[in-house]
Amino acid sequence: MTIAAPPTARETAFTRLTGCRLPIQSAPMAGVVRDAALPQAVAQAGGHGMFPALFLSAPYLERVLDELNRSTRAYGVNFVGLMLDPECFELAAHKAPLVDVFFGDPDPRTVDSIHRGGALASWQVATAEQARMAEAAGCDLIVAQGAEAGGHPRGELGLLPLLDDVLNAVDLPVVAAGGIGTARAVAAALATGAAAVRAGTRFIAAHESAAHPAYKQALVEASAHDAVLTNRFSVGDPAETTQRVLASCIEAANSLTTETAGEVVLGGMRLPVPRFGSIPPTEGSTGAIEAMSLYAGQSVHGITRTTPAAEIVAELAAGVPVRRD
Repeated sequence: MTIAAPPTARETAFTRLTGCRLPIQSAPMAGVVRDAALPQAVAQAGGHGMFPALFLSAPYLERVLDELNRSTRAYGVNFVGLMLDPECFELAAHKAPLVDVFFGDPDPRTVDSIHRGGALASWQVATAEQARMAEAAGCDLIVAQGAEAGGHPRGELGLLPLLDDVLNAVDLPVVAAGGIGTARAVAAALATGAAAVRAGTRFIAAHESAAHPAYKQALVEASAHDAVLTNRFSVGDPAETTQRVLASCIEAANSLTTETAGEVVLGGMRLPVPRFGSIPPTEGSTGAIEAMSLYAGQSVHGITRTTPAAEIVAELAAGVPVRRD
């Protein structure tokens, strides 16, 4: 009797480029990812983990990168173009295997700096035109973010029509982001032609996430309809942005009678959070947690409990087509 070999995850242009086993990437989420724990757990489960280099000192970032490098190279570092720290950026380009940029038009000089450090260059886009600019700038891959995303979505198109536009516009590997929270969503994005998916909201509820327990519980209790767009949580950002958050935090912030919502812990420091501030509540945060920016994408309906990151990766991986060797 012949016994069939067990199914193995399909290789994609993304997995070949980054060295991970599964075309699943965790999103870089400033605040809720504040150390190596979450990206490390995602990488060890076969995916690709992202770390956000926002509001951090270079020594703090170096400690995180050193810890990640001791266990994996299936990770990257994300920067917000409008708030890019040159020292941290140079450090990441030389120590991390991949550097990802969000906000700002793709810039050849920035991409060249990443490549000179030895890292792969990734750029997050929300239109086909931005994708063409990223390809022309020399990026190795791009992240196409649909409007369903939590945090700070830039574009207006939903993920599937955006993927159609972007995949027709460029030849680079494309990572699909926005509304990815279930195996079905993973399967749909990969079937469209994406080389990988990026999931954010699901991983906020991971055990390894540094999100405040009350924030995680709010995600567990929320539905997709509760994740709404606003521009209210822009205090502290260099420009007014659009955010997708839980509607409940808008109501709670409207009801605050003080100009400060509380304090958060970020980069080893305690920072005050103004009313409608952009920093989400983390472990150890104090004050009106329910009135802070509870970022959530429309994929929030896929969260039914808090779990280890490895279980989330395994659940999402059920949507990855497999082959038999």
